[in-house]
Amino acid sequence: MKIKAFTFNPFLENTYIIWDESSRECAIIDPGMSDHREDEDVKLFVDSNSLNVKYLINTHCHVDHVLGVSFVKKEYDPVYFIPEKDLPLFENAETQARMFEVPIDKLPRPDKYLSESEKINLGNESITNLFTPGHTPGEFSLYAEENNFCITGDVLFRESIGRTDLLGGNYDTLINSIKTKLFTLPEEVVIYPGHGEHSTIGHEKKHNPFLIETYR
Repeated sequence: MKIKAFTFNPFLENTYIIWDESSRECAIIDPGMSDHREDEDVKLFVDSNSLNVKYLINTHCHVDHVLGVSFVKKEYDPVYFIPEKDLPLFENAETQARMFEVPIDKLPRPDKYLSESEKINLGNESITNLFTPGHTPGEFSLYAEENNFCITGDVLFRESIGRTDLLGGNYDTLINSIKTKLFTLPEEVVIYPGHGEHSTIGHEKKHNPFLIETYR
């Protein structure tokens, strides 16, 4: 499985495209495109790599991660997943956008909800959904076990963690999600967060100031 990262919108949010090389099936994760140029960046990449957009996935439903949802759904009509417990955020995306003075198109209804009991398949590759709340009530991380990477949304960053002072956030829940779901993954697993640079589970155990005391 391959992964491509884009950084979009005023929040410098990371949008990911992951795909199976043999089938060319792909998923677009947390599309944050906020203008026509950013939409075209995604379209050009998809078209030039002959990808079939099978899924559209939100790890969580803060506005910076949903700005490009309408474009992707209209352009490719993929199956759209969100976390069910983030429905209140999803339904108030326009209010979030007004708060931050960013434009947003009306969001399409989700087709399905993310679940730990269901894997997401791209060709012969699969993604395991890990329920990792705390930054939002419903957030999921997406773990590609056979390909040794995990998309962590706004849960775990390189040497940092997600905010918990926003609506629905909870610090203790977030730390528990990291310790029980992400830090149980192999240390060599590469993490791709919703903002900033990638890292590894091992690096975060040793160098993340919010968690280092546990793993000294």
